[in-house]
Amino acid sequence: MGEKGFKPDRFTYATIINALCKLGETDLAINLLRKMEDANFVPNAASYNTIICSLCKDGLLTDALKLFSTMTSKGIQPNHFTYNPLIQGLCNFGHWKEAAKLVAEMEERNIVPDVHSFNILVDALLKEGKMMEAKEALHMMTEKGIEPDIFTHNSLIDCYCQQNKMNEAVKTFNMMVRRGCSPDIISYNTLINGYCKSKRIDEAINLFHEMLDKRMIPDVVTYNTLIGGCCQVGRPLAALELLHEMQACGEHPDLQTYTILLDGFFKNRHFVEAMALFREIVDKKLDLDVVIYNILIAAMCDAGKLVTAKELFWSLSTKGLQPNACTYTIMFKGLCKEGLINEACELLEKMNGNGCLPDNVLYNTIIQGLLQHDETSRAVEYIEIMVDKGFSADETTATMVIDLLCADKVDKTIKEWFEKLL
Repeated sequence: MGEKGFKPDRFTYATIINALCKLGETDLAINLLRKMEDANFVPNAASYNTIICSLCKDGLLTDALKLFSTMTSKGIQPNHFTYNPLIQGLCNFGHWKEAAKLVAEMEERNIVPDVHSFNILVDALLKEGKMMEAKEALHMMTEKGIEPDIFTHNSLIDCYCQQNKMNEAVKTFNMMVRRGCSPDIISYNTLINGYCKSKRIDEAINLFHEMLDKRMIPDVVTYNTLIGGCCQVGRPLAALELLHEMQACGEHPDLQTYTILLDGFFKNRHFVEAMALFREIVDKKLDLDVVIYNILIAAMCDAGKLVTAKELFWSLSTKGLQPNACTYTIMFKGLCKEGLINEACELLEKMNGNGCLPDNVLYNTIIQGLLQHDETSRAVEYIEIMVDKGFSADETTATMVIDLLCADKVDKTIKEWFEKLL
């Protein structure tokens, strides 16, 4: 353009700023905004909005708010596209009070908040467990003649399901239908998940059939949720039927589908089906992760097949996998169950050498194993290490220690140490 004697105008700059932000090159976009101003072009709200939105997406909220302040100080009028990313950004960091202030500020500037503005705020309040404040925001929303949309209802349904208030969730679902707002797959998946968590699997399956009646195609999330729900209530064979139905409908199971079902088979003592499923997973050449092997190792430990569990554990590195804290915890439980305390302690040392740091669960597991086998002095050593690392005894460990003290099964020195700790 320069070579041909043309100068970029405001729209040229705005177009390139927009493109840079879409590519995640926010710093370059800010530099271009400054060049635009140096060229005596006054940026419009759209150019600022694009950068503010990009900064909020990058989590650079302070920079976004500073740019917002610069924009308003230059007399550029903000709009919904300015405020909504800022409200979202504040809510993402849990600053819902500041977000509510921005909503109020919009009204002071005669910018009526839209449904998206309120949805961001309502969703954040619900996730914070602030149901009363969320209902106040909803009331304010309807007072302004803004009808709640599917996102609003889905947020409410999810909140009620998380709190196990299934009756309220169903009421909200039905209210959405009465308002002429058709439930989407997220609405159904959320409600099905709530029923499964409450172990009300029959009601979850009824909803699944309602989806099919409405010609709504269930996705992998729907099937995974139902498969997990069936396993949870001791119906792994019904879960297997769902897997077959899923495949027949052309929906491809993912690794999580197989993980849920494999775990369900083992926990419900269906070892033959579990091993057949594992062979199927291997035959499909899926990219197996450490979670699958954790399930297998835990199952072998529970079945008293510690040798097989150890073989699986030591074979992880040959499969390009690293055991995580959960893997070590499973092995510690298995070793302690068989009374192999020394081996468990040696494994802890190797764990540190492998760069996998023990967590709270792991320390409590090994301490409980030591206490169960009357290894009180060694348990004291590990309790000291655990406390030094900022971890604390869980309810089971604390109860075991208190029982020991009450039964007077420890010598005076250790007793004094425990009493000081408690």
